[in-house]
Amino acid sequence: MQIKINKLPKSELEIEGEITAEVFEGYYPKALKHLGEHVEIDGFRKGKTPENILISKIPEIKILEEMAEIALSEQYSKLLEENKIDAIGRPEITITKLGRNNPLSFKIKTAVLPEVKLADYKKISKEIISGITDEEKNTNITDEELEKVILDIRTARAPKVEVAEGVEPKEGEKELEPVLPEFNDEFVQAMGPFENVEDFKIKVRDNMKLEKENNLKEKTRIKIIEKIIEDSEMEVPELLIFLETNKILARMKDDIARMGMKFEDYLGHLKKTEDDLRKEFSKDGEQRSKLSLVLAEIAKKENLKPEESEIEHEVEHILEHYKDADPESARLHTENVLASEKVFQFLENQK
Repeated sequence: MQIKINKLPKSELEIEGEITAEVFEGYYPKALKHLGEHVEIDGFRKGKTPENILISKIPEIKILEEMAEIALSEQYSKLLEENKIDAIGRPEITITKLGRNNPLSFKIKTAVLPEVKLADYKKISKEIISGITDEEKNTNITDEELEKVILDIRTARAPKVEVAEGVEPKEGEKELEPVLPEFNDEFVQAMGPFENVEDFKIKVRDNMKLEKENNLKEKTRIKIIEKIIEDSEMEVPELLIFLETNKILARMKDDIARMGMKFEDYLGHLKKTEDDLRKEFSKDGEQRSKLSLVLAEIAKKENLKPEESEIEHEVEHILEHYKDADPESARLHTENVLASEKVFQFLENQK
């Protein structure tokens, strides 16, 4: 096969190629057999029609198109492997020359994984981590913070004050405030596995501290990765942006469905079309694409990957709780999540 590879903007390639007449002609029997298995001809069962009858009944152009489809589907993967092309998505294929006993000429346009020129991610991580103030690092919970949360819990559990229909408070009259339940052992025991008020306070304080620690970790991770993305260089393929934008829209549709609304009604309320939302989300789609590319490149450079046992454990957990989940999709999702976590842990350790 003779090919010429042309680089296009936005990490796309155009491959011009030609399969020799001899090789292309070799696909004739396979194409005829495949068509014969699907075409219905009076007097014959599918797949049992003699070859000479098939040739007389099936237009030559249809056989040629089938030959081209089979030839390119087989040769495309070889072409990518031999030329070390990391193609993504489905290619756009155009046949430029098609005929019996002639070479098959074609053009293929495909998106490829872009080259990512990473910023100095170790230096960026160190600078951001060292910039965390002592105040931010302090995740201890004060008595005042604890008491506020307890008050919020008591307020949420207070019985609602019913006001008679049509009755409005007189001018200057205070609105009725809910009567807060007494904060005692009985109250906390009714909320869960708490021994008494003191046990409740200890556990709530611990949970609040953990939440503060997680918020600090998340805030730090976002700062680090956003700076790495900003200082790195890459051309993001439109296809990746499109796919990430699709994920954002799909999640939105799921959320709306869970609220009992139809997506079409939601769009009507916003006075927008799905294309309008897609345009609005395209920037987020681009940022998500860059995030995936940067994380993957760091993982590759630092040889960071999850253990097989970790993957199997998580996949088993997913399939146990989501019976309809596709095992292959669950595994792919798990590998991505665990690999990303390895990268973030690596960046957090650059002190």
